[in-house]
Amino acid sequence: MRQLIAAILIFFSLPVFAGDEETSLFDASGKPDAYIAEELTIYLWSGKPVAYLDSASGRVSVYGFNGKHLGWFVKGIIRDHDGNAVGAVKEVFRASVEYEPYKSYKEYKPYKSYKEYVPYQPYLSTTWSDLPLRLFLMQGAN
Repeated sequence: MRQLIAAILIFFSLPVFAGDEETSLFDASGKPDAYIAEELTIYLWSGKPVAYLDSASGRVSVYGFNGKHLGWFVKGIIRDHDGNAVGAVKEVFRASVEYEPYKSYKEYKPYKSYKEYVPYQPYLSTTWSDLPLRLFLMQGAN
């Protein structure tokens, strides 16, 4: 039953993610900086795996491979602990986004460290975080 609930949560949180397709994540300026690939792993455009999506807490959380809870993935937007947007899928942007260049080869994924507890999710803000998406995600690298 928990697996069914997790699948439903991820399905509704990732409206453009299906099967083996990769979903690009854009920063506040519309530049592609990362993408979600197989097993809900988040890679930087350089191919470095830095984080993954996890729905064990009932919400879709973003965890770094170092075990650090980075934020949440809500309706196609990555949110930080202050509720500010850090990155988003293309469909969320009102304006056009930059062209997606070729991605580098994916590096091997590191082992997942023990996860931090999920903090309370704050109210969602309508503003972007001052921290760029790339640096936000790098907090989860080993």
